[in-house]
Amino acid sequence: MYLADSRSTTSPAAAPNSRSGRRPAVPATVLSLGAVSLITDISSEMVTAVLPLYVVTALGLSPLGFGLLDGLNNGVGALVRLVGGHLADRGGRRHKVVAGLGYGLSALCKPLFLFVHTLPAISAVLAADRTGKGLRTAPRDAMISLATRPEHRGRAFGVHRAMDTTGALLGPLTAFAVLRATVDGYDAVFAVSGCIAALGVLVLVLFVPRRITADTAPTTTPAATSATAARGATPAPTDPTLRDALALLRRPGLRRLTLCAALLGLTTVSDAFLYLLLQRELRLPAHLFPLLPLGTAAAFLLLAVPMGALADRMGRLRLFLAGHGVLLLGYGLVLARVRVAPVAVTVAVLVLHGAFYAATDGVLAAATSEAVPAAHQGAGQALVGTGQALARFACSLAFGAAWSLWGGRPALAVTAVALTVSALVATAVLRRNTYDRRGAA
Repeated sequence: MYLADSRSTTSPAAAPNSRSGRRPAVPATVLSLGAVSLITDISSEMVTAVLPLYVVTALGLSPLGFGLLDGLNNGVGALVRLVGGHLADRGGRRHKVVAGLGYGLSALCKPLFLFVHTLPAISAVLAADRTGKGLRTAPRDAMISLATRPEHRGRAFGVHRAMDTTGALLGPLTAFAVLRATVDGYDAVFAVSGCIAALGVLVLVLFVPRRITADTAPTTTPAATSATAARGATPAPTDPTLRDALALLRRPGLRRLTLCAALLGLTTVSDAFLYLLLQRELRLPAHLFPLLPLGTAAAFLLLAVPMGALADRMGRLRLFLAGHGVLLLGYGLVLARVRVAPVAVTVAVLVLHGAFYAATDGVLAAATSEAVPAAHQGAGQALVGTGQALARFACSLAFGAAWSLWGGRPALAVTAVALTVSALVATAVLRRNTYDRRGAA
């Protein structure tokens, strides 16, 4: 069964190179990248926490206008991810360079909010910030894959996501503290956010290696490898082209993984809609609403590392699909309209929501690393991530329309049924890889 067979085995290219003969399960490079993500997320979430209120109340932009603005810019970030992944794989693996450009661009955008006060200007700054995020995501995940032994990648991604989520927790709290302590609160938040983002770029430059090749080796085309072997020479690494990157979808394993990630993304309700439904269905006090994202983030933080380690043992795609089953349980609790102990039900939904992310986010990246050769890690991560991100964006648009037509509860019920069907289809499709891995298909 493929979902059980999706655990990695150590390859010859992953031979240990330390003096003790063993490499740590979570290399220092992963911890350094986790620190960069933690610091950067503090900066990003500071802005995210105040930006809706800032543009709606201080600048007078309508909530609908902000929703469209944020949605379009999220779509831009997803598309740019493909470019970042491809550029990172070229020129002897420029993962750190491209990731640095992404982090640097986002850092430059934070203080620019001090000077923009119109919709077009804010849109341009947000687009640049999302572009930076799109550029850095795939190279960062590629560096984690390349630095980690295959059998430990689930745990490594879990550690990284836990550190990243710590920043997501600290960001809103930092923004709240700055707003309380200053007179011109919004300007102070943007200024402090820019300084923190610059610190993240500095950590990247100083502590993340420029080239990461310890546990993988460059790959070439089968024809080139055979021809070179016939001459008795060592094959030279090739510089991936854009056509090579897009051709990765010809690989059955990656194509199925991308299609299934997108299919499940089409039936995954966005966080904002889920929190709003939770607040309305359980009739929670309005002042508790800002705490809902922190509940999900806290559960994600606590479960990311255990889930990553579990994925290495039981199979990454099996856990990825099980995570969507956990999400369905959360949907069921929201739809059940339990009036007794609404706070306890809310906590349960948030724990399930955080568990869903812990079982899917880093785990999907670890599974993707197995489906592509080392020389195309950036492009492979970008293809899967972009497919999932665009599908979730489409789901947000469709769910918003369904809510407007039918109401929030019926819209969630339809989405839950669609997610169930999607999970069953994804399970059947991914089992096909069992035969590919064993050479029977």
